Amino acid sequence: MWKLFKYLKPYWWQVIILVLATVAQVYTTLQLPALMAQIINEGIVPGDMDYIWSMGLVMLGLTALSAVAAFLSSFLSARVGAYFSRDLRADIFSKVINAGVSDLKQFSTASLITRTTNDVNQIQMVITMLLSMMVRSPLFCIIALIMALQTAPEMSWIIAVGVAAIIGTVILIMALVIPKFKIFQKIVDKVTLITRENLTGLRVIRAFNNEKLEKKKFEKTNNELTRLLIYVDRILELQNPLIGIIFNGATLLCSWVGISLLNQDFSYLGNMSAFAQYVTFVMISFLMMSMLFVMLPRANVSAERIREILNLKSKIKWQNETRGVPSNMASVEFKNVDFSYPGAAEKVLSDVSFVAEAGKTTAFIGSTGSGKSTLINLVPRFYEATKGEVLVNGVSVKNYNKKDLISRIGFVPQHGILFSGSVESNIMFGAPNATSEDVAHAAEVAQAEDFIERLPQKYDSHIAQGGTNVSGGQKQRLSIARAICKNPDIFIFDDAFSALDMKTDAKLRTALKPITKSAVVLVVAQRVSTIKDAEQIVVLDNGRVVGKGNHLELIKKCPVYQSIVRSQLSDGEYARELKLADKYMAKLAKEAR
Repeated sequence: MWKLFKYLKPYWWQVIILVLATVAQVYTTLQLPALMAQIINEGIVPGDMDYIWSMGLVMLGLTALSAVAAFLSSFLSARVGAYFSRDLRADIFSKVINAGVSDLKQFSTASLITRTTNDVNQIQMVITMLLSMMVRSPLFCIIALIMALQTAPEMSWIIAVGVAAIIGTVILIMALVIPKFKIFQKIVDKVTLITRENLTGLRVIRAFNNEKLEKKKFEKTNNELTRLLIYVDRILELQNPLIGIIFNGATLLCSWVGISLLNQDFSYLGNMSAFAQYVTFVMISFLMMSMLFVMLPRANVSAERIREILNLKSKIKWQNETRGVPSNMASVEFKNVDFSYPGAAEKVLSDVSFVAEAGKTTAFIGSTGSGKSTLINLVPRFYEATKGEVLVNGVSVKNYNKKDLISRIGFVPQHGILFSGSVESNIMFGAPNATSEDVAHAAEVAQAEDFIERLPQKYDSHIAQGGTNVSGGQKQRLSIARAICKNPDIFIFDDAFSALDMKTDAKLRTALKPITKSAVVLVVAQRVSTIKDAEQIVVLDNGRVVGKGNHLELIKKCPVYQSIVRSQLSDGEYARELKLADKYMAKLAKEAR
């Protein structure tokens, strides 16, 4: 946890003021028992009212100073703690947002959320306590101990007994609860995960009438968390009565020993009163430090979880500046590319080679798990090829500056992702300098204009988080409009037309042609109708390219493509496609002669 203290550096001057305020508070507070002893011994016992009034005013002034110093110390500790957690959260978010997709595979989304919120809060709480107590408690303890020994050395053994009892109590409590802290964080992760899964998959749960099953899963984890919390709280709650017994016992001892000493010297009354207060200060100081030692292990668990994220080293290394000169003519080329996930025994892609040219559509089709989406994810370097080369505009993606490469790509994921904001802000997400005309044109091409115009505030209409207030097809069209508005060199559509009806799909593809004349278009699709007009279709099977050509060529020469087409067309439609393919192949043969 101490490594996270670097986040306090920007606020060093506030920490110094905090320390000075704490020293002032300790000094003024510890003067009060001594002054009270003087009032008793030199004012009350002899009956000197003038002395009582004068010393009383001094005590009042010191109390006021102590209150101001305490307020300043508490205010600054809370302020610095809040800024500390703000900066820490910002760094965690920055690390996550900039990490590669493969780098974050080891963390669940729920765990990342918990680490950014709950774990940071735990550390903030301890940092705030440390800032307010790391000077106050030791100072109180040392100075109060010295003054107690000077005031009534005969009763000093009471301090040793009280401190030993407090330390013993705290050690016992720590031994019982610290092992539970790691378990606690893991269960909180699990609760967050189940909650997120259920909120995301609510429709599926209802569609399969599985509410009871999901409730049982949640109740099981929730009960586990509750039992753990009850156990920890029960142990921690023992601390208050035990400490109360120790405090009251120390006070009784002070009174019993002090009264026996008063029989010898009545002027000892003031000393006894001051000593009792100093004993209380010493024990409270030890108690505060002990509480920190109880909280530190829990915060340390959170700190370790946060450091796992902050210490992430991306496997993908970007260049500071693009090396080489990318061609003005857009292109994507795969040269003998292999890919496998870290730790996986089998390759997802094996020896994949093709060239996608500007002004042409290259489509990818294959059975589920054939590697289509993984392949196109290599172009923007969401993953790194384990072998071979991926070139964009003639330059390897490994030689690109990140901003330069991403600015050339318009990516539309399989599931349309929208962000809370307006329709316009979502379309402008990749093109912040786009004009209203650019936004409207992108929406028109993406066939989104009709439904946008029907919204109450049109382009200013609110989009809820995740786009929950629009349909799946509308989300997909807005995602496509976002890519179009960017005006990239390369369009990547990862099964991005799956939620569109056949008519809208056809209209959208027709509208796309004029704006992609000088761009590469990469399309992953399941429907043959979506890609049959593509200039090049790459057929994948178990990560290998088993066919390459246009629709009619592949019907004749690629068995895998034939089976896909047959599964989607009726016998009559398939027969017609075969006749067209025969005519096309005959025409090619004639031209070749």
